[in-house]
Amino acid sequence: MALEVGIYRTDITPPWGVELAGLGYYLERSWTRVRDELKATAIVACQDGRSVALVAADLMYADAEFTRLVREQVARYTDIPPEAVCVSVSHSHSAPTAGFARGVGDQDLEYLALARRQVATAVICAWRQRRPATLWAGRTTLEGMTFNRTRQGGEVDSQVSVLRADGADGRPFAAVVNFHAHPTVMMYMDQREVSRDYPGYVVDTLERSLPGLTAMFVQGSCGDVNFNMDLWEPSRCLEAGRALAGRVLEALGRARRMEEEGVGACSLRIQLPTKRYAREEVLRENAEGHYRLKSGDTAGWRESLGRVMVGQPDRFPERYDGDVGRAVKALARFAVEWTEEVLPDLDTRPETMETEVQALRFGDLYAAAHGSELFTSFSLDLRRRWPHPDLMVVGYANCSLSYMPDAHDVERRSYAAAQSPKFTGHFPFTAASGARLVDGMLAALAQSKGGGN
Repeated sequence: MALEVGIYRTDITPPWGVELAGLGYYLERSWTRVRDELKATAIVACQDGRSVALVAADLMYADAEFTRLVREQVARYTDIPPEAVCVSVSHSHSAPTAGFARGVGDQDLEYLALARRQVATAVICAWRQRRPATLWAGRTTLEGMTFNRTRQGGEVDSQVSVLRADGADGRPFAAVVNFHAHPTVMMYMDQREVSRDYPGYVVDTLERSLPGLTAMFVQGSCGDVNFNMDLWEPSRCLEAGRALAGRVLEALGRARRMEEEGVGACSLRIQLPTKRYAREEVLRENAEGHYRLKSGDTAGWRESLGRVMVGQPDRFPERYDGDVGRAVKALARFAVEWTEEVLPDLDTRPETMETEVQALRFGDLYAAAHGSELFTSFSLDLRRRWPHPDLMVVGYANCSLSYMPDAHDVERRSYAAAQSPKFTGHFPFTAASGARLVDGMLAALAQSKGGGN
């Protein structure tokens, strides 16, 4: 049976009153302007009785329940099995969240129901509109524009991966792009505007440059990676997307036709180790939160609550119009809320977390998907250990684990290691967690090579 590919896009722009997520604590950041509409784009590939689907949605997070409901609806109207549907999000900080993120963006239940249906619709319509196609794979790098924000001179994954589908007429009609950088370069233009950030600029540029193409961007391993800070300035924030789009166009033009046909998918459940919080630490943070809420005292906040609760303490008050009192009050409120949520079962909750890892195969291009904000060292380890160079490492997929820090950050008890688990309500990961995640993805990739589960 010949390979067939379909691609389809739906609108997931939130209605008035829905909060944007990911910028700061309790900002109540309901949007006031739409810079560019949010989308869900799905690509479906089918051959020899197997089908796989990859979705890119412009949301900050999407949790396992969101994914489960999307998969259920897709399975109802197509022949795509749930384990072959990958729901990834871009992690835009100018979009709502479809996963619990304490204090940094409330979930709007009516919007989530709409977004789920629109994401599922993108997959269903892509499946219904599939047509004979050939697949092409390409890769290049984008050097010198990103940096490791957790350590001086740290590693970044600079690989740009592309998948292209051409129709019977030889013209490209679908493209998937994978790159690794936090989508935050445009959020300071207006913190209350809806935007896809740089991924949207890349997609729009590709579609203008190649008429008839529908493109999608899947986020990679950016837990410790940002675009260079000078590119965050409103006068320069389009440069990141412009540079990446240029490299993508080159890679699409030089892409090679797949040597291997067929599609495959594998989804596995794995256990990740976590570490229980010390009761003394939780009680101490609870007491400080209550004290600062009651007294309004802001003295020493950078060295106490601010040390791990924010990534850039010196800039944090800017998000509250420079009001240090409001900023510290928000931190104190968060401290009280998370500690009082965790204390009742602190000593009995298991020190493991079950999660999904997934692999998709499009010919001889592979995608390894997971639900974390993966640190670069793990992404590069995965690339070194997987023998096929055309590998997309897809983060923020199928669930929301928050950051997956490496041993360096776990030892430092950094923002990513110690604070981010409080957003999603789990114990911190250990120095062994990331390696376990990589092992799981390698196992899923190996199974997808043979068709999958």
